[in-house]
Amino acid sequence: MKLSQAILPVAGLGTRFLPWTKVVPKELLPIGNIPIIAMLVDEALSVGITEICFVISKGKESIPEYFHARPELEKELESRGKLHMLEDLSRYANVKFHVVYQHEQKGDGHAILQAKDWVTSDAVGILFGDDLIHGAKTGLQQLKTACEEVMQKHPEDPLPAMLALENVKRELTKKYGIADIDESKSDGRLKRVKGLVEKPEPAAAPSTLGIVGKYIIPRSTFDILPAVSSSHGGEIRLIDALIAQLKDTPIYGYEFEGKRYDTGTPDGYKEAAQALG
Repeated sequence: MKLSQAILPVAGLGTRFLPWTKVVPKELLPIGNIPIIAMLVDEALSVGITEICFVISKGKESIPEYFHARPELEKELESRGKLHMLEDLSRYANVKFHVVYQHEQKGDGHAILQAKDWVTSDAVGILFGDDLIHGAKTGLQQLKTACEEVMQKHPEDPLPAMLALENVKRELTKKYGIADIDESKSDGRLKRVKGLVEKPEPAAAPSTLGIVGKYIIPRSTFDILPAVSSSHGGEIRLIDALIAQLKDTPIYGYEFEGKRYDTGTPDGYKEAAQALG
């Protein structure tokens, strides 16, 4: 499976990290000496992606600027013999970065939809800015391998969607999109999804497998997104588009291996910085 494009929706205001995020996007907060956003870009690169689209809001231009070439700085480092620093700066030289704006905060699906005209590949990776998975393989590597396994077993089926799943405590299901699993068509960590529910109360949750912020979606999902806003006051949610696709698009989840860190909260960020820094 060729996966060449990824969308990183990072337009959020980062209100939990105020006042720092008045001037520094939370995605540029460091884990050691590497900002969170660079770890996500590196994850995209780990599966061979060469085109990345940042979905940002006004004031977050420093995110794509982090990846821009700085010839004068590179020349100075070379003259000083700091070749290891030069190598770090040049690692993104062959990546094509693109930027679109989300001018209104109208849901995760709305954010992704801003990149619709940029998408040219049959499948695209989606990496939200708050979820880091640390393990032998990146989260996106695991999703891509799982997707290839499905396509090999069912070559006659349409291109599937693949979701990263984590087994969460039942009392936390109301914080996640939850997958309803067809166990008869599942195999180990690879789960066939027969339904999806957004933030159900624990007693009503069909499982405890919550969706975390990593996806591979087919290009067809972008055609569904504009049609799923009417029931949520204009908000466009990715989960609603996937629910609408269940009737004609195979959707799978993969219960990833490794430890997830939620850098969207100060406590989660602190934990990630201590463990990974």
